[in-house]
Amino acid sequence: MDSNDIPTSKGLLKLLRLYKGLRSTYRGSDITRRMQSFDGWTDRASADDADAKGYEHAKTVREYYDLCNELMVFGWGESLHFAPLSPRESLEDSKIRHQRLMISKLELREGMTVVDVGCGIGGPMRRVVREAGVRVLGVNYSEVQLAKARSLNAEAGIDHMVDYLATSFMDMGAIADGTYDRAYAIESTCHAPDKAGAFAEIYRVLKPGSLFWGQEMCLTDRFDPDDSEHRAIKQGLMHGIALKDIATTDEVDRALETVGFQVIEGMNRAVDRTGPTKPWYQPMDTRRGSLSRKAYIGMAGVAEVLRVFPMGTKEVVRLLDQTADAYVAGGRTGIFTPLYCFLARKPI
Repeated sequence: MDSNDIPTSKGLLKLLRLYKGLRSTYRGSDITRRMQSFDGWTDRASADDADAKGYEHAKTVREYYDLCNELMVFGWGESLHFAPLSPRESLEDSKIRHQRLMISKLELREGMTVVDVGCGIGGPMRRVVREAGVRVLGVNYSEVQLAKARSLNAEAGIDHMVDYLATSFMDMGAIADGTYDRAYAIESTCHAPDKAGAFAEIYRVLKPGSLFWGQEMCLTDRFDPDDSEHRAIKQGLMHGIALKDIATTDEVDRALETVGFQVIEGMNRAVDRTGPTKPWYQPMDTRRGSLSRKAYIGMAGVAEVLRVFPMGTKEVVRLLDQTADAYVAGGRTGIFTPLYCFLARKPI
């Protein structure tokens, strides 16, 4: 095989995996109807806040990931999180470096037990298990993502080192108090309708003296609630990522301290680094890409007509495109970061 054929072969393999993944995930469900329902979640949440009906945000977050997971993996890789970017690295290399920073900060040692709060499909989990030799519990409310995590962990040969719990991290009652040595939550507790409540559950399941690493999506001190553009960007982010609200970095720290954690450090790693950097949102900035994200919407529509993709896939692609626009707007204005990283300890 000529070396020039390798990227094409990889691209075809990714498309085949996407095709199989969408068919399996959607299983003949009415994706168009589900997307219409998802698009109305903010209205339902606002109405229920007003009249005290039982809106459950965890179900909205689960539906978001059930609908978007395969397309997210196709576009972003198995580790569905942001990382500080270096001009010398690929996106994947930056994510690996960021995960290794977390491993170092948590002082992971072979034989420890770790809870991955909102584990997604287990990208960071696989690195943690392979490089630190720890046993991990993956907690996730999305059965779709947990099934994908199980499959990929089996392929990686680490399934015997991982346990799984299908539940909301807001209520991990199946886990006894003081069970785990360490915990991490990468872009998961940002979805919590009650951040202190989420942190309280993590605090409960950790042993005294344990460390907790978190990566939160936050508003920065540049956010001006009286600025209409800032408010619009915030609303776009909340809707497109299924966030009930977006906390400031100070609010995250206060929530940690409220439940008893000692905050060791907190840093917006999108900006607080030495050396040359790239904007965290650059991979989604269409001004820098050879193929506009908008083109993928049309491509998805053609794939639907040809019955390659399930009907309604185009609307999911459109949601992700709109969310990427919101990410880029939040990054360019500096009012939003997905990289507020903290290290906290449960006192002895």
